[in-house]
Parts: sequence; structure tokens; C-alpha cells
Amino acid sequence: MKGTDLKPTIVLVHGAFAESASWGGVIQRLLDDGCPVIAAPNPLRSLSGDAAVVSSLLSTIEGPVVLVGHSYGGAVISNAAVGHDHVKALVFVAAFAPEAGESIGALSGKFPGSTLGGTLQEVPLPDGTIDLYIRQDKFHQQFAADLPAGRAAIDAAAQRPLNTTALNEASGEPAWKSVPSWFLYPELDYNIPLEAHRFMAERAGARAAVELAGASHAVPASEPVAVAELVLDAARSIG
Repeated sequence: MKGTDLKPTIVLVHGAFAESASWGGVIQRLLDDGCPVIAAPNPLRSLSGDAAVVSSLLSTIEGPVVLVGHSYGGAVISNAAVGHDHVKALVFVAAFAPEAGESIGALSGKFPGSTLGGTLQEVPLPDGTIDLYIRQDKFHQQFAADLPAGRAAIDAAAQRPLNTTALNEASGEPAWKSVPSWFLYPELDYNIPLEAHRFMAERAGARAAVELAGASHAVPASEPVAVAELVLDAARSIG
């Protein structure tokens, strides 16, 4: 895979309770700007394993890359980019940016405000782990309150579960310590507390930190213009 002579390749990594189609509006705007785009698979099984999947994809891309993560996808890109010098920018979209040794479970509980725990449905698996879903009757308010109810119902039905291994596994040394980062986060995020977003952006020394008033955790779907603009800002900075 190879980007154009003028544009870096944009790699988008979805998070828990979502899937690659959640980037649809963002992808369209990036394509309209002439950027090559890949919506990467994220198995949502374990942080190290998921990062290895994305890392393998990065190894096939020639030229500079802007790596973008939503929600749990932020933890994945923090680990997947390590060792890939052609990843020139990281963009965290309502996303986790863990320090080495931190899990997303610990980060989400570091500050008050998350109501996610009370909305989860557990599905025990034969290997002893548990898959976590947001109950469909809670999904609209919890995850996507600024989307129309009909769209939220579709997204609730199509959601991909997060395994408890991914929730609790500690991050390795993160790429945001050496790769420039951009952050966008919603005011009304009920999955990751607003103060956690602010804390992570400041800790990472973000080049930009955009806070969207009234937005929900589902910003790739509900605010695709704002998300695409920040991604393009990051892409232009490495051009």
C-alpha cells in the first residue's frame, strides 16, 4: 500500500462498541481531500494482540502515515505505532492515550463521570474471559446521544464487543511520547470522563486539543467534519 506523492495515508482505528463503518462520514471527507484512507480492523480482544494486528498493517504501507484512534482505538494506536518511523502523527478522537503500565479500565476510573459500567451486558466466553456489550436500550444515551435515535439503534445492533482482556491489559511504552499528537474530545462523553481527556492531552503534550461542546462519545459519526478537519490539520503538519 502506498500513499500519494502529496498526501500521507490516513489509518483509522475504531474502538469498542463500534466498527469500521463508524468512520464513514470522516472517510468521505478525507477522500474528498485526496487522502488515501484505510479503516483498519480492530479485533477488540487484547491490547497487545490488537496493536500487533494494526502494526502488521502499518508495515505494508509506504510513505508517511497519520494514525487515528477512537476510544479504545487510542490505546491500540499508542502501542501499534511503536517502531514505525513512518507514522508521523497520532490523532486521538475521544480516545484513550495510556501511559506504560496503565489499562483503559484504570484510566476511565481515574476521574469521576463515566456511566459506562452500569450499561454493560456481559457475555461469558469458553476461555474464561467476558465480552462486554452496551445494552441496546442504553446505547443511545450512553454512547451516541447526539445522533438520531434511528441511527443509534442501528449502531447499537452492529456494535462489536470489547473483551475483558483488552479492558484490563496494561499498555506498553506509548508512541505518543515520541510522535506528535492531536486530541479531539466531546464535552458530554459518558464513556471517558472529560477530565480524563484533558489530562491525557496535556500529558501527551498535544499539538492541539479540541473540545466539542454538546458532543457525545460517538464523535466520528456525529461530528465527522470536525474530526476530519483535525486529521487533515495533522496531515498538513507533516507535509
